[in-house]
Amino acid sequence: MEARVQKWGIFFLMEAPTTSPADWVLNVSFRRILLQLRSRIAALYSISSSVPQLHVLEIYNAKKKETWRRTIVLSFQSLGVVYGRLSTTPLYAFGSIDPSHIKSGQQIYELFSFVFWTLTIIPLLKYAFIIFKADDNGEGGTFALYSLLCRRANVGLLPSDVSATDLMQQEELGTPSKMKVESRARRAIGRYKSSHYLILLLALLGSCLIICDGIFTPALSILSATSDLRRSLSKLAPRFTSSEKARESVDKYLKKFIPVPVACAILVCLFMLQRYGTNRIGVIFAPIVIIWLMFISGFGLYNIIHHPQILWAISPTYMFRFIKKIDTTSWKLLSSIVLCVAGSEAMFADLGHFSKRSIKVTFIFFVYPALVLCYAGQAAFFSKYLGTSDDVAHLSESVTHRHLQHIFTILSLFASLVGSQATITAGFSIINQCQALACFPRVKVIHTSDKVRGQVYVPDANWMLMVLSLSILIGFHNISAIANATGLAVICGMLVTTCLMSLIIALQWEKNVVALSVLFLLFFGSIEALYLSSCFLNFIKGAWSVVLLSLILMTIMVSWHYGTIKKYEFDVENRVTVDWLTDLSPGLGVSRVPGIGFIHSNIVTGIPAFFSHFITNLPAFHQVLILLSFKSLPVPYMPKNERYLIGRIGHKEYKIYRCIVRYGYRDHVRDVNDFEDQIIRSIGEFISREERHHEALVLQEGRMIILGTNGNALVPVIGGESCQQATDIENPTSTTRRKRVRFMLPAISPKMNPSVRKELQELVDARESGTAYFLGHSQLKVRKGSNFVKQFLVMAYAFFDRNCREVPIALDIPHAALLEVGMVYTI
Repeated sequence: MEARVQKWGIFFLMEAPTTSPADWVLNVSFRRILLQLRSRIAALYSISSSVPQLHVLEIYNAKKKETWRRTIVLSFQSLGVVYGRLSTTPLYAFGSIDPSHIKSGQQIYELFSFVFWTLTIIPLLKYAFIIFKADDNGEGGTFALYSLLCRRANVGLLPSDVSATDLMQQEELGTPSKMKVESRARRAIGRYKSSHYLILLLALLGSCLIICDGIFTPALSILSATSDLRRSLSKLAPRFTSSEKARESVDKYLKKFIPVPVACAILVCLFMLQRYGTNRIGVIFAPIVIIWLMFISGFGLYNIIHHPQILWAISPTYMFRFIKKIDTTSWKLLSSIVLCVAGSEAMFADLGHFSKRSIKVTFIFFVYPALVLCYAGQAAFFSKYLGTSDDVAHLSESVTHRHLQHIFTILSLFASLVGSQATITAGFSIINQCQALACFPRVKVIHTSDKVRGQVYVPDANWMLMVLSLSILIGFHNISAIANATGLAVICGMLVTTCLMSLIIALQWEKNVVALSVLFLLFFGSIEALYLSSCFLNFIKGAWSVVLLSLILMTIMVSWHYGTIKKYEFDVENRVTVDWLTDLSPGLGVSRVPGIGFIHSNIVTGIPAFFSHFITNLPAFHQVLILLSFKSLPVPYMPKNERYLIGRIGHKEYKIYRCIVRYGYRDHVRDVNDFEDQIIRSIGEFISREERHHEALVLQEGRMIILGTNGNALVPVIGGESCQQATDIENPTSTTRRKRVRFMLPAISPKMNPSVRKELQELVDARESGTAYFLGHSQLKVRKGSNFVKQFLVMAYAFFDRNCREVPIALDIPHAALLEVGMVYTI
């Protein structure tokens, strides 16, 4: 047995049940009950564990009741969160182009035609009108699409993905004809196991690209803003000196000491502010974006009035002219043009923070027109004054009024911070989602808002992103190189979304699914492939860094996923039956001691191998045993009143219970301080309901009931303060005091069975005697003769398992109550 404190945690997975998934989550008659009692859906909180369906109904009703006043409020808020990145793209879209590569002003018109139609087709048509239809119970993003595929096509490789998949399909399908079409599509995808791996790799690749975007975007947007600051200060030099040589010397020093050093200082401050959460630092973001968009669109309109011929470039014939006379140098220019849609993914990824209507209304009626006016005015100015200056392509040059250029510089600094904040927050969210589905090592996740559940802060990832972003900024110190890398990350992420969405269309939509899916893939995929080819032409000029970082992140995710699955498979193969504990253990001289023992297990049937190993060496266990498992479902959120699945193992006198904690990929259950109290209250509620509950689930080990944290079987009483180790990452050695919760039975009621009251009293007495936590600390080792890939993945998993955050801290378990059993798994 090892004394070192190292735990499992939220990655505990569930065993796929031997019965059908529909029997596992709910009896087959649930659909009929739901249809009959739809008007009283709130009263059925204890019937169904198919939470996604109930949650869909709740979200649907909430969206249906949304008023225009509420839409306007959400639209205002979305400007500071969703559109911060998209609104700052004019800083570097044209600005990353080398004016020497432009052959004539006519070519700028052709590039603006690409900008206009790219903005129209990708963010407006693709995202706002099509991909928004594929939200996952109100949530968006790469993992939202993957979770839909897990449920509809049964392509999930995670053991925790398969338990409720078939039932969700039955509930979400409508007519028999629809089931026939979708089942045919599912069979086509499910025929080959390799397709399941491909879909998972696509989801992981999209996640890696979002994280890369959170690394490159802050460096690019802030460096663009500080470069404008350098140009603004250079224009002030003639006021203080009339010497041409002195002005050149000042400009030289400004280029050396302003853009990169100031950008590094701003980046450090930006990442240090993340600990306060977007709920606090985002208060002023929406007004900044509004002022910024009105400012740049106003000057765009001013330049259009003076050069109205730019409006002719809206015609797609200008794009065809560009393609007709294309060469390598001209083709590379498209890698900068693709930056005009950077941030479109945020429209879908941040869908859970707002509503579809608010995001669409904001983009269609404000953001889209403002960006089109800005780009049109900038292109008109660029074409008119091409060759007059090396900085003519930058947005600040199109602001013709000298004094307003200084105001523009200040606004661009604030706007770049807003855009950077959006990508950093998106990186935190995707890491949280990957971790919930066992695809990322354990890291501490702090939820910074009680109202917006998706706002999270990941301290470990924050400092990692800061170091990498600073490294990119200092290493490249060039806008064009960073823009090349950012463009590749952006377009690859969009291509991944297109591929996943085409599968969603084939599995969910009713008519002509194959034709619609292929048409969607060919139309949008060909446009994105066009930009992808241009980005790869700049591979050696910065784009290689995205490929390198993506490979590193993919290695981390794949190795962690592989190791987690192998541990789970080993636990399933080496588990022991409950009969071994209840029937055979008396022959071993096993005694029961007062108290409650929590056995953390990643399987949901049988006894984990590490606990049998412990009993064999130390024949004693507690008066009350609770087998605790965590189950990650491919849904965003799990309602609190349906989070726990409670059951009894063996006879009543054994006092052995099983508790399955179910959570979505955007839920936070690990940082709940009263987690133990919630489990005990749920056990008490199970005891009081067991005899009279007729909707229990019948499993191998007995009946299980779906419960929440609210119940009246046990009455909580706040007792004295208890001291335990704090979980704050900034000060891990500090201690925090919190109130200890005791339980007592309610007043004597003639409705409560005396045997039930006796069992509840025994549970309360056991809690007063103390609690202990049993965890298995397992290590993976590779068998001799294994191939190199397997050896590498296991070694990588073992390295991350030793060095990532310890689960006891994440689960808020006092170290004094922790007992860990070490085992070695050879695979």
